[in-house]
Amino acid sequence: MASVACIGECMVELRQAQGNASAGQGQGGGLYSRGFGGDTLNTAVYLARLEVKVDYLTALGDDGLSDEMIAAWNAENVGTRRVVRLAGKLPGLYMIQLDAKGERQFFHWRDSAAARQLMNLPETDELLNSLMSYDIVYLSAITLSIYDAPGRERLFAAINRARLLGTRFVFDTNFRARGWPDRDVAREVFAAAFAAADIVLTSTEDLLALYPGESNDQLMARIPTPELVFRLAEPVSLLRFPGATHEVRAEPMTKPVVDTTAAGDSFAAAYIAARLAGSDPVEAAQAGHRLASLVICYSGAIIPGYAMPPMKRHRPATSRQATK
Repeated sequence: MASVACIGECMVELRQAQGNASAGQGQGGGLYSRGFGGDTLNTAVYLARLEVKVDYLTALGDDGLSDEMIAAWNAENVGTRRVVRLAGKLPGLYMIQLDAKGERQFFHWRDSAAARQLMNLPETDELLNSLMSYDIVYLSAITLSIYDAPGRERLFAAINRARLLGTRFVFDTNFRARGWPDRDVAREVFAAAFAAADIVLTSTEDLLALYPGESNDQLMARIPTPELVFRLAEPVSLLRFPGATHEVRAEPMTKPVVDTTAAGDSFAAAYIAARLAGSDPVEAAQAGHRLASLVICYSGAIIPGYAMPPMKRHRPATSRQATK
């Protein structure tokens, strides 16, 4: 069975309860619900729900909240054998506020979170050597932003070693400016990720924040990867892959948008799952749009299990050649 390693950080999530602001509580007050979330973790959960074997690679503390995270991931069939537990450390924390259109604003407290140490531990070499055993390694720009420069170099070196043995590297450009010391550092790291990646999942929202004023063609030309998915502001993706370019439009929405959290994360999961199952990039992008269009109709990053779409059966993928 094809397998995926998702690398990143899961944090404690505080979400403003619906109606608090309108009830006179103000944007900073009222009740908040507690959950767990993180971009690559969201993708891992959706991959598992799409029947892909997936492990989550991160570091957590030895506290009760970290225990709850492990239990929740196991319940979703996300593998936790690559999770490093650090004594005395805690996971990070973030808070979400939503506007009337479902768009979200994030506030983070993560500077001393356990996950930030993942590339600088006694266990790091063993963890990085394990990447060779996966068909796909998936991470995002948020993942790269939590490591220091030597840690990123260590990670890229391991990914390149794994690629020599057939592992594919999928990079998602999920860009959050607050995670970077400045945009010049971010551009340098993005360039390194683009050079190493086999598949890049990106968007105008991410790239225009780094390269303002550039056209779609100019933005796409910055990414040399053989397989590129470029999501526009409207629900359209431009695809570039060997021998072809293509435009894929999402089907019209039939339900109201409630919360856009994890739209890109779920798109990534459905795209990767479809490619591993033998679909071509166009079919994979269609699957990505379908799942993302469903996810944004529910509150929160992870929709209820009963709301997942029926599985579309593809010819099974049994080797690393599935995405080539």
